[in-house]
Amino acid sequence: MDELIDILDTNGEFTGKTALKSKAHREGWFHPTVHIWLYTTDGNILLQQRGIQKDTHPLLWDVSVAGHIGAGEKTIDAALREVEEEVGLKITTNNLEKIGVFKSVHEHHAQLIDCEFHHVFLCKLEVPFGELTLQKSEVEALKLISLTQFSEETWGMAKLQNYVPHGVEYFATISKAIKKRL
Repeated sequence: MDELIDILDTNGEFTGKTALKSKAHREGWFHPTVHIWLYTTDGNILLQQRGIQKDTHPLLWDVSVAGHIGAGEKTIDAALREVEEEVGLKITTNNLEKIGVFKSVHEHHAQLIDCEFHHVFLCKLEVPFGELTLQKSEVEALKLISLTQFSEETWGMAKLQNYVPHGVEYFATISKAIKKRL
């Protein structure tokens, strides 16, 4: 879905400009996104398999919930909205813990350049896995895997090809941040 988003400079500061997401991707303009990593107190992490129709990384495993922040939308509101849309979970601001912002550039091809600042949150999954409902247009599947397996497959480099390439530093930061909270 094409939506109006804020355009950022290379330092992640608002420029005062907006554009359709498709144009920002064509031009390689920086814009903000949210990543929400859901985890359980017994050491599992929720992964999302991207939909088969996605322009980028179809069927690869990715962050529990992710999405673009709409123009003028508060980061926290985008995070709450995306969690409800993609996995059917209603949460509150108190459920989210921001752990950082990551600059990311992926040049998929000449007409699709993702230049994003990911605002990354952790959220404890407090409902049974079976109560989650995936957004069919965005998400192919959901699964819980152990944090140990996730760490081995991402920043341990064992099966990195199964994941959206966010980078070893990113994955290590996520694993360590969740482990610290268990």
